[in-house]
Amino acid sequence: MRADRLVAILNLLQVRSQVTALEVADELEGSERTARRDLEALGQAGVPVYSLQGRNGGWRLAGGGKTDLSGLTAEETRALFLVAGPSSAASPAVRAAVRKLVRALPEPFREAADATTERVVVDRSGWDTRSPNRQPRTPPFLDEMQRCVIEGRQVSLGYVARDGASTTRIVEPLGLASKGAHWYLVASTEAGMRTFRVDRVSSVEETGATATRPDGFDLSDAWQLITDKVDDMRTPVVANASINAELLQVAKWIFGTRLRIGPPSSPGWISVEVRGAHLRALAGEIAGLGNNVVVHDPAQIRAALREIGEELVSAYS
Repeated sequence: MRADRLVAILNLLQVRSQVTALEVADELEGSERTARRDLEALGQAGVPVYSLQGRNGGWRLAGGGKTDLSGLTAEETRALFLVAGPSSAASPAVRAAVRKLVRALPEPFREAADATTERVVVDRSGWDTRSPNRQPRTPPFLDEMQRCVIEGRQVSLGYVARDGASTTRIVEPLGLASKGAHWYLVASTEAGMRTFRVDRVSSVEETGATATRPDGFDLSDAWQLITDKVDDMRTPVVANASINAELLQVAKWIFGTRLRIGPPSSPGWISVEVRGAHLRALAGEIAGLGNNVVVHDPAQIRAALREIGEELVSAYS
C-alpha cells in the first residue's frame, strides 16, 4: 500500500463513522477491489480497523471512528509503517505523507516509525520482467528480522545458501527490502555488505550488542546499487537500438524491466537499451519486432539478427 493512500484512508475513517470500499474507491479515484485490499491490509497490519457485514455494513475504526493514532501499540506502529513502507522510487509527495503520519504518532513511537521508514524499502518493480510485483511472502523469521533491523540489534544469523550449504555468521542488520515475492536483508558482515533472502534464514539469535550502522548509509541508494548489480549478472548482454515509437508499448510488454527508454533518436523513433541473458535469445526477441527495431551495437547482435533473417528466408522462401 502506498503511504499517501494509507494517510488518505485513515483520515477518511476518522472523519466518517463508517465507510464502504466503494466510497473509499470514489474518494481515491481507484477501483473498489483495490480499496478493499487496502482496507484489509490496514487491519492485517494491526491498525484498529474492522468491517461490518450486511446491508448497512462497511469499515470502521475502533471507537466509532473517533480513535486516533495515539491508540497504536509499538508493534502495531512498526507493522503499520511496514505496510506503508516507502517505495524505492517514492515521490516527494509520498515521502511528505509519511512524514505527516509520523508526526501524528505519539512521541514514544516516533523514533521507531522514523527508523522503519529509513530501514525498510518496498521495490515495486519486482524481479519478473513482465508481470507486476507480487505480494511478498511472509517467511518464518521476518518478524525477528524486522525488529532487529528497526531496533539496531546485532544478530547471529543462520543461513542456507542456494547450493544448500548452511552457515552461521555475525551480521549488523542495516535494512529490509521487498522485491517480487521475497524479502531481503541488507547487512554488514566481516566480508563487507551482503544481501540475504529472508526465507533462507534458518535462525536468528541476538548477540546483545548494538548493530553498527555506517555513517551516511542510505538504504534506498544501497538497494539500487544491489539491484543494478543483480540485473547486470542476470542480463549481461546489452543492445543499443532505436525503436519505432508506435511499437514502444509492445516492446515494453516483451522486454519488461529489461527495456530502458532513452530520448528520441529521430522523428518517430526512440533510443532504447535492451538487455538479455544470452546473445542469440536476445536477438531472437528483437527479430520478432521486424524492421521496427534497428540495433546499432554491438556487432554480435547485428550478426545474429542477420543470421536469423537468412534462416527465416531459407525456411519460408
